[in-house]
Amino acid sequence: MTKETVFSNARIVLEDDVISGSVLIRDGRIADVSEGHSTVGEDFEGDYLIPGLVELHTDHLEGHYQPRPGIRWDKTAAIQAHDAQIVTSGITTVFDCLRMGADEDGGFEHGEMRDMADAIEAAEKQGRLRAEHLLHLRCEVSADNVLQHFADFENDTHVRLVSLMDHAPGQRQFQTMEKYVYYYQKKRGLSDEVFARFVEKRLEESARNSTPHRNAIAEVCAARGITVASHDDATLAHVDEAIGNGVRLAEFPTSVEAARASHRAGMSVLMGAPNIVRGVSHSGNIAARELAEIDVLDVLSSDYVPLSLLHAPFILADEIESISLPKAIAMVTATPARTVSLDDRGRIATGLRADLVRVHRDHGVPVTRSVWREGRRVA
Repeated sequence: MTKETVFSNARIVLEDDVISGSVLIRDGRIADVSEGHSTVGEDFEGDYLIPGLVELHTDHLEGHYQPRPGIRWDKTAAIQAHDAQIVTSGITTVFDCLRMGADEDGGFEHGEMRDMADAIEAAEKQGRLRAEHLLHLRCEVSADNVLQHFADFENDTHVRLVSLMDHAPGQRQFQTMEKYVYYYQKKRGLSDEVFARFVEKRLEESARNSTPHRNAIAEVCAARGITVASHDDATLAHVDEAIGNGVRLAEFPTSVEAARASHRAGMSVLMGAPNIVRGVSHSGNIAARELAEIDVLDVLSSDYVPLSLLHAPFILADEIESISLPKAIAMVTATPARTVSLDDRGRIATGLRADLVRVHRDHGVPVTRSVWREGRRVA
């Protein structure tokens, strides 16, 4: 039996325009988009209708699973709590980040992330989840055991994005030792002697492992059709390396030079939405707004605050003359969807999935009023 729903009198945010009109949904797909006032269907009273947000990089699940150092929460309960906050932030497709590569100094044990992925997939089959959950494997290429962790996912079709990371000191995110000291010495309470050994070990591992592990993982991704992301690129050499690895997504470049080069090479440049909301990077690197102003910002991710993904595009549209609301919304919908080859969503257009969000916003923080995934209301 055909099921139809009509949303009327909405400010519909298309990829290149905002129109006042109605959207017809039929059997979970967008069947028609039309302009003009209507007395049929659910009256949006001038609220925005935008595509469901597509989140490529969020560590938010980790906070629910490990709410305090050394504490592990029930996986299913953590996933459900994460999903609830994700979907009420307007996110209908989320790539849950799982860490690959760990050692005795931190991270998760071997098999722990595989267990989490199994729990996500079980929750999906049991109808517990409202957003669609896919997997983003964050591979610490300097770690001795990253390939072992990565191999646990060789047959998992939920893996659609893999990022290649190296958090060794003196490069990429940690170009200065000051930031590295804060993150790895002060936060862990290490003595100077212990920290010196820690740094020496990280540098040795990076020199030994990063290039072969990076190349091996990229080769597997190419064969499986998985999108590859670089992480914290700082130099033109880093960008050239990313090009050689077939990277399509440049996550959190740490210099304007690297961001420009990545964008010029056809990669989608991703920065954190919290960076836009706060106006600065939490790690002291370049501000996302700076990249937006020079038109090399393509994608936003909520990173560690889900609602920031809805909030940040409105800030960009308000404050940067060259960025319209459709262009800003595309950074969290159409562009991330295209980057990972999800061509059935991310836009309000006939034939696409009816992943939609009703947003009320006069000023300040937008309010998510309703969320639909494939035409079914989920929030």
